[in-house]
Amino acid sequence: MKRTDATFWRSGTRVLPKVEGRVRGRSYKPGWRRLSFRVALGAGVWETGYLATQDLDATVQTVQELWDNRAAAVAALEPGGIGAASVLTVGSAAYMVLTRERRELMREWVAPLHDALHRPLGLAEQTDPRRYLHIPRNFSDDDAEIRIDLPRSLGFSRDVVADLITQKLALEGVTFDWHPEGRKPYVRVKKTRKPPAKALFKDPKIRELVAKAPESAPIIGIGAGGRIVSVDLDAESPHILVNASTGGGKSATLRGIACQMLHHGSLVFVLDTKRISHPWAHGVDGVTYCRDIADIHDQLIELGQLGRLRTRIADELGIDADPKAIGPRVLILLEEINATMRQLARYWDKVRESGDPKTSPAVDALMEILFMGRQLRMHVLLVAQSATARALGGPEVREQFATRILARYSMNAWRMLAPEVHPAPKSTKHQGRAQVVIGGSARETQVLFFTETEAREWATTGKTADPGPAALPTQSGPVQLQKPPAPDAQPAAAPADFLTDAWSTTAATAVPEPAPATDRDFLADAWSLKPPAPAADPGDSAADATTAATSPANPAPVDDDQAVGLREAFENHLPGVASLYALRTARATDPTFPGHVAKRGSEFLYSVGDLKRWARNRPRAATGTTDLD
Repeated sequence: MKRTDATFWRSGTRVLPKVEGRVRGRSYKPGWRRLSFRVALGAGVWETGYLATQDLDATVQTVQELWDNRAAAVAALEPGGIGAASVLTVGSAAYMVLTRERRELMREWVAPLHDALHRPLGLAEQTDPRRYLHIPRNFSDDDAEIRIDLPRSLGFSRDVVADLITQKLALEGVTFDWHPEGRKPYVRVKKTRKPPAKALFKDPKIRELVAKAPESAPIIGIGAGGRIVSVDLDAESPHILVNASTGGGKSATLRGIACQMLHHGSLVFVLDTKRISHPWAHGVDGVTYCRDIADIHDQLIELGQLGRLRTRIADELGIDADPKAIGPRVLILLEEINATMRQLARYWDKVRESGDPKTSPAVDALMEILFMGRQLRMHVLLVAQSATARALGGPEVREQFATRILARYSMNAWRMLAPEVHPAPKSTKHQGRAQVVIGGSARETQVLFFTETEAREWATTGKTADPGPAALPTQSGPVQLQKPPAPDAQPAAAPADFLTDAWSTTAATAVPEPAPATDRDFLADAWSLKPPAPAADPGDSAADATTAATSPANPAPVDDDQAVGLREAFENHLPGVASLYALRTARATDPTFPGHVAKRGSEFLYSVGDLKRWARNRPRAATGTTDLD
């Protein structure tokens, strides 16, 4: 009766259905081995019978002599019997000692795993577990490998089988490599090699790796086996999403990426409604720090305009131009998107007028930046505690983040952000440990850690952004996009033509009319430059009145474009500043204090709008905030 799936040439691995009782080991052997054994045994018996009966008289005489001298025969066989018994005893004892670990493995791990797996895999209970469960004695070691042969029908659930294996063998941090192809399907179970416990920038080896990293590929952290985990913003993913619960290291992750970008001369815009997420970046060259929701709203709109401007420039430059000719790389750090998006919507509901769209233009600008692609060299580094489609602005927005960093995540967050990676790795509480999902695969990573001092030092010791024309500093050298129009053809309210002229290498015959203040502010804010004060006509009496001291009886109108001295700004426009002395001290010590735009005798004049913005975005004792909380 056939009991296993063994054939004449192939050994068996499982018991056939409806087979009852114990199945002996010989049933698993291929037919040719069983046939060879039977033929050899039959031939031996036949040969013995033939030799015994060929000379029957001599055989009978030999047996008779042994019987008559049986005492001598027993005495002669006694030493050999004792030796054989001793060898058998020692061999049995050695076998028991040498196979003790294997028997314990079978009893404690293999047999229980077989009892749990045979039903999900569709195998008979009588199947010998050693036939399909290949588990080494050191299966709990880091370099161990477990192989389990699978039925060719593949009529089982991978999730159920994987869960049973991890539970019955008490495994943690393992990966399942499924091979269903061919006539011998199997699954290989390996322990995941862990990243280092820490990845500190002060480590000389780590610092050397960071120094050698390409400008477009900042290092995120160190993975298993000491491998670098980074993302190429030009080749892989222009935008990065960081999703983690409180204490998951979101700000530390952003700090490490941002300071590397600043080291290579990028421009960084920090949009932080918490106001205290990145104190290391305060006053660093190339950083624009917006803490107030009104300034975040305006800055996003200006960045959207910059993106559209770069699109036009890229179109004019052509396909053969150097990608860097479009301008320095721009990194937008958007902290706590869940709260920021709600505050932007509430702020727009408060300030919008009749006829304005219901959707915030700042949110629309952010969407435009996300959908513009890599060629514009504008990248969004977005942080969320729960990156739901509603929080980001829709599921199509979430798809723009090909690189996703998850730390201290829930299973719901993993299924939402990385459904292509299955089974989901377990979240860990290890400080600085995260899963970096790139290209449909997850890599456990120890995030690179910079202290506040190290991040500031690394950001300020590298390359600075290439200076350009005051109106459009988007590259180191000007590129002529088109011939400048004649002075009489220059419309007064055409900012696009004004921007084009700023890139022209041909000097205009006449000075064009200045663009509106909003366009100057856009260019100045987007590139961390102070907008130039509009030149006054010497023959204009109104201009003379502006440069003259303002009479208390005739105060100047409240206008953010007005140029005033510090005393007048303190008395009329900055009520929250403690004293005039504090304002003058900030001018001398605060690197983010706005520069003067004009002079009145020996007194420096400052833009009221710049002073108000500085007061709102001070890291401490902020005044005039427009936050709605």
